[in-house]
Amino acid sequence: MGEATLTRAQIAALRNDRYHRRRDKRLASAEDIRAFVNEAGVCLLFPVQGIELPNVYQAVAGFEKPMTAQHDDPHIALTWETKDRALDRRWWYYGKLIKGKATLVSLDLLPHFYALSENFGDEDDYLHEYAAGTLSADAKNIYEALLRHGPLHAIEIKRKANLYGDALKARFDKALTELQVGLKVLPVGVAEAGAWRYAFIYEIVSRWFPDLPAQARAITRSEARVAILARHLHNVVAAQPKELARLFGWKPAEVEAAVRKLIERGQAKIVTVTGVQGEVVMATD
Repeated sequence: MGEATLTRAQIAALRNDRYHRRRDKRLASAEDIRAFVNEAGVCLLFPVQGIELPNVYQAVAGFEKPMTAQHDDPHIALTWETKDRALDRRWWYYGKLIKGKATLVSLDLLPHFYALSENFGDEDDYLHEYAAGTLSADAKNIYEALLRHGPLHAIEIKRKANLYGDALKARFDKALTELQVGLKVLPVGVAEAGAWRYAFIYEIVSRWFPDLPAQARAITRSEARVAILARHLHNVVAAQPKELARLFGWKPAEVEAAVRKLIERGQAKIVTVTGVQGEVVMATD
C-alpha cells in the first residue's frame, strides 16, 4: 500500500502550476523562457503527444493549448523566435534529445545527460561506436564533416556527407537526429540557405561546450540518473517507473535504483493514484 493516495485531477493541477500553464504564471519574454528552462532543467519546446514533460509553448500561452498550424499565433512566435535567437548564446542545450524531439536542457543538468551518453571527450569516440555497430554510417559521415570543417549549415553538411538531394532527405534527417539523441551535435545558429532561406547551423557538442566532457566525467551514471530523475519528478509531480524507463530509455533496474536513492534522500515517495494500476513515484518537494 502506498503512503498516500492522490487523484489524477490533483496531479493535473500541480502539473499546470509547475508547467506554468496558468494565466498568472505564463511566460511573456525571452528572459522568462530562459528562467523557465533553468527551473525545469529539462523540457520540450512544443508539446508532444505521449511525452510527459513541461514545454515552452504552453508555458508561453499560460494554458494547455494544443498546437496550431496558424503562423500568426503569438505564442508560437515568441517560442520560436526565442529559440532561434538563443542558439548562439549558450543559454541552454537545445536539440532533438528526448525521443528525438526538440528538447531544452539547463546547463547545470546537461553534464548529467552527457554522463549517460557514449561520449567521453575524445575525438575518436564516435569510431568506437561505429565499429560496435551503434552509430550508423550516415551519422558517421555527418559527424566527420563537422569534425573536419567546423560549424556547417544543413545544406553544406548534406553535400559534404554525400547526403544531398530529395531522395536522401529521410536518411539525412534520421542520421542528424541520431547524432542529437547521442549528444554529439547540436544546432548553434541559423543560416539563410536552402529553398526556405532557413537552415540550422550545426556544431559538435564537445566543441560548443568545451568544459562539458570534464564536468560529465566527475559524475557516475547512477548519480546522473538520480539527478535527472529528481528534476523530472519535481516537474511532472508523479510517474510510474515504466513511464520513466520509456521516457529516458533506461533499464527497469536502473530506474528502480534511482527511485530507491531518491526515497532514501527524502526526495520521493511511493503513492497510489486513484484509477492507476501499479506503483507511482511522487516527488516530495
